[in-house]
Amino acid sequence: MNIVDSSGWLEYFANGGNADFFAPAIEDTKNLLVPVICIYEVFKRIRQQRGVNEAQQHIGDMKLGTVIEIDESLALSAAQISHDLKLPMADSLILATARANNAILWTQDEHFKGLDGVKYIEKKH
Repeated sequence: MNIVDSSGWLEYFANGGNADFFAPAIEDTKNLLVPVICIYEVFKRIRQQRGVNEAQQHIGDMKLGTVIEIDESLALSAAQISHDLKLPMADSLILATARANNAILWTQDEHFKGLDGVKYIEKKH
């Protein structure tokens, strides 16, 4: 199973320099898990930059994977991860979701660099 963090989704939708890195995980929708916090972050950013219609279209693309809701167990796991790794809330929820589902986390977010179960690529500027 695969999870792409919000920065990866945004890179893919913008056809950025690392879009090809994220494409295999995003396009394999049978093995794609989508944390609900990623839907929030991606919708918010695209709405700010390109408008609500484009944001809704891309959320539809994200929902081709299996959306993972936040429940009590996931929230507690994320809180522990946040404490242990000093990660922000959203990043902690994304990593907790990956770990709870034995999924690989695909990212260009430096917070995740070097962690087990993470496929990291440096962001191209």
